Amino acid sequence: MQYRTLGRTGIKVSPYALGALMFATTIGNPDSDDSARIIHKALDAGINVIDTADVYGDSEEVVGKAIQGRRDDVVLATKMGRPMGDDPNRRGASRRWIVTAVENSLRRLRTDHIDLYQLQRPDPDTDVEETLSALSDLIHSGKVRAIGTSTMPASDILEAQWVAERRGLARFHTEQPPYSLLDRGIEREVLPVAQRYGVGTLAWGALGQGLLTGRVRKGGRNELRRAGLFRHLNDERRLDAVEQFISLADEAGMPLTHLAMAFAIAHPGVTTALVGPRTMSHLDDLLAGVDVALTDDILDRIDEIVPPGTDVAPLDQAHVPPALQQPGLRRRPAGERTAA
Repeated sequence: MQYRTLGRTGIKVSPYALGALMFATTIGNPDSDDSARIIHKALDAGINVIDTADVYGDSEEVVGKAIQGRRDDVVLATKMGRPMGDDPNRRGASRRWIVTAVENSLRRLRTDHIDLYQLQRPDPDTDVEETLSALSDLIHSGKVRAIGTSTMPASDILEAQWVAERRGLARFHTEQPPYSLLDRGIEREVLPVAQRYGVGTLAWGALGQGLLTGRVRKGGRNELRRAGLFRHLNDERRLDAVEQFISLADEAGMPLTHLAMAFAIAHPGVTTALVGPRTMSHLDDLLAGVDVALTDDILDRIDEIVPPGTDVAPLDQAHVPPALQQPGLRRRPAGERTAA
């Protein structure tokens, strides 16, 4: 592994990071001992980042148990902010919830500190100064080493940087955006802003939420497609692009997964890309492609299939700003819509 520096933190991280969603026994691998073996093999192979979240079922517990005795070898990242039940105060980025959520994660992870603590989704109801103030206190207390965001629009990243500078608060050190052969929208603003301000990036969804594994084909009878569990698995635009990428990978003499992961870490603004294996065979396949580097010719062909800065179609888990969710934020009152 050729380690990279995570933004300006000085922390060295592997170009592949281990996403822990599939280690939750309720939604991923039901065998926590098998998940521990996967974690240990990833660490042995040189992957030193494990990324989980409080909302990932019992993933934090599985990870915490697995890394006992190897804690110092791990750059441990987790996230908070998404709803943890029906209580409206057990979510978001308020000081009240942050100080509670971090203690819960520390307990589940069996550790006294978190290397990277991330806000999983923007919280438009909370002033970013309130959020940064609480997170700064966690850094000063030693419970958190660095802080970050996920799916944060470029404008919000900029605002947070300015607020941190003006108020003397810790700034967000990282951003975790979606990025793949099919989802390149962050190339327009998010990645350039991250590069300009020294923000490290941990790209999620590098395998297109399963589409870029090659196991879901246009016209195929994949169980997930038939069940309609994920809209993106049935999106014809995405499936058409996948077929083109399968052909390109065949021409290049590599599996589609290797093409997808090599693309994700080729951008100079991407620090590391998350892999989310559910089984040992999934991890073995991904590790086999860790040394793959794409030529300019292949990258040019990729640009022809999905142009830079574009998303083929919306992701199921993409953040949708309130202005797009709530019609009242983009429509004047009925009586004020005329020029008369």
